[in-house]
Amino acid sequence: MTAEHHNVVIIGAGFGGIGTSIKLAEDGVEHVILEKADDVGGTWLANQYPGCRCDVPSHLYSFSFALNPDWSDSYSLQPEIWRYLRRVAEEHRVVERVRFGCKVDAARWDDDAKQWRIETSQGTLTTNVLIAAHGFLSEPSVPHFEGIESFAGQVMHSAQWDPSYDVTGKRVGIIGTGASAVQIVPEVHKQATALSVFQRTAAWILPHRGRTIHAWERRLYRNVPATQRFVRGFHYWSSEFIAVPALMDPQRGKLLKKMARKHLEDQVPDPELRKRLTPAFTPGCKRLTPSNEYLPAIASPTTELVTSGIAKVVPDGIVTNDGVLHELDVIILATGFRVTDNSFPELITGKDGRTMRAVWDSADGMGAYNGTTFAGFPNLFMLAGPNTGIGHTSLVYMIEAQLPYVRDALRLMSERNIAAVEVRPDVQAAYNEHLQRRLGPTVWNTGGCKSWYLDKQGRNTTIWPDYTFKFARRLKRFDLESYYQQLQAPEPAAQLAAI
Repeated sequence: MTAEHHNVVIIGAGFGGIGTSIKLAEDGVEHVILEKADDVGGTWLANQYPGCRCDVPSHLYSFSFALNPDWSDSYSLQPEIWRYLRRVAEEHRVVERVRFGCKVDAARWDDDAKQWRIETSQGTLTTNVLIAAHGFLSEPSVPHFEGIESFAGQVMHSAQWDPSYDVTGKRVGIIGTGASAVQIVPEVHKQATALSVFQRTAAWILPHRGRTIHAWERRLYRNVPATQRFVRGFHYWSSEFIAVPALMDPQRGKLLKKMARKHLEDQVPDPELRKRLTPAFTPGCKRLTPSNEYLPAIASPTTELVTSGIAKVVPDGIVTNDGVLHELDVIILATGFRVTDNSFPELITGKDGRTMRAVWDSADGMGAYNGTTFAGFPNLFMLAGPNTGIGHTSLVYMIEAQLPYVRDALRLMSERNIAAVEVRPDVQAAYNEHLQRRLGPTVWNTGGCKSWYLDKQGRNTTIWPDYTFKFARRLKRFDLESYYQQLQAPEPAAQLAAI
């Protein structure tokens, strides 16, 4: 039985998948999107925990070709970002090209057919080109605690929130103090009878500059779009030239520490609590977390900051290493995502029969060329791939920077009758060696923290160590000379004519 075939298959209908689909449609490239959820939005559909919002300015956290003049806040909340993505997907007819509820179980490169064969929950597909836009913040990191199965109350991960569950009047335990916890804690604190925050590592908290966008501003953006582009440009260039130097050179980050310390002193009067909330690492080593509500919620009489490690979970709550039982009705896991060890690479099998995970495990960890292509995996492109992460600005910018590269690759393949392109291993190795040299002295590597930027070997396989406009400039054209190329086999009739 012949499998359903497409020119291009995209995995994921978040920012990456939607943006790619829009641009491929403009180029007249036939494609389909496979989305395991029942709607578009990716991480902005999955994360519905209270207080969920973007920590990048709204005007920057959007497609450059689809600006939204109607943002209500300078740092948008999750429902508004999801509505924006849904509207863009509808207006550009992306929704019509999505297979919802379609989970990818495996994808294998067929070197004879020069195609990818994809096994999904809805059947088998083949495609000439596979574009992975699954997102590295798509697989929750769910730590296992001894006895968690015995807990008599509710257990929820921040990325698997049950909106119908009401924490009002409950005794709530939140495990984690990262970006999601910083947003959840203030909201849960308002409703819970008692709140216990289990902190392994304190976080640097900066003042939040968010504000309501006035009606007159929204009218101006609608009527004079150039004004919104100016604001977008201001946010972009100010973050590039203020944040990047501080992150690349930890010695320049003293101002960040000064701001964070003052914020802590202003919001937490108790010196002993302040001491427990003061990180030992350099600001920026982990993603900076802005909030004006988190520290006051921690300092509240109804909140307990628990810094002793978790020993086990019992039916009534959590027992910490100091032997104390913290009685709870609900446990919230604000423990982030599997980034460097997520399961997606286990599903992708390249031309030599090895999965992407096996290749990475036998090498120096996760790696790509231009964060987009992979030696041994022909005709595979990944959006927001290894070393495209940024700690200071919008990931949407990085995704958009990759789109011209992918589009140019498809154009060249069509024009030159190329069946497959595969980045040369020496090119990929040289690229990653350069990245690691650049990353060596940065705050992400030397700041003294354990973050999701680093893999188990301590190698930084997630962050782009430079100005983002340099990444965009690098990917303006597809460098075919860096790739092995296999031409399409001539048609049988053409072969006979040649004879």
